[in-house]
Amino acid sequence: MTGIIEEFEGNLCIIEVDGKTRDFSRDLVDSSAKAGDMVEWNGTKWVVNCERTVERTKEIKDLMDQLWED
Repeated sequence: MTGIIEEFEGNLCIIEVDGKTRDFSRDLVDSSAKAGDMVEWNGTKWVVNCERTVERTKEIKDLMDQLWED
């Protein structure tokens, strides 16, 4: 299962999974994770997928660049 970290609120981490936001205890999320990171559930914890995060960031930047070109 994969998701995108939306934000942190106190001891909760809000993760978008399959288009819906879900609340998870911060204890279940890798301590290095930050908003915008792509994460994967490894069976016990949400861990950052650095490769997917970089790809997603580049895709978003490319889309923004296209918008500003017009």
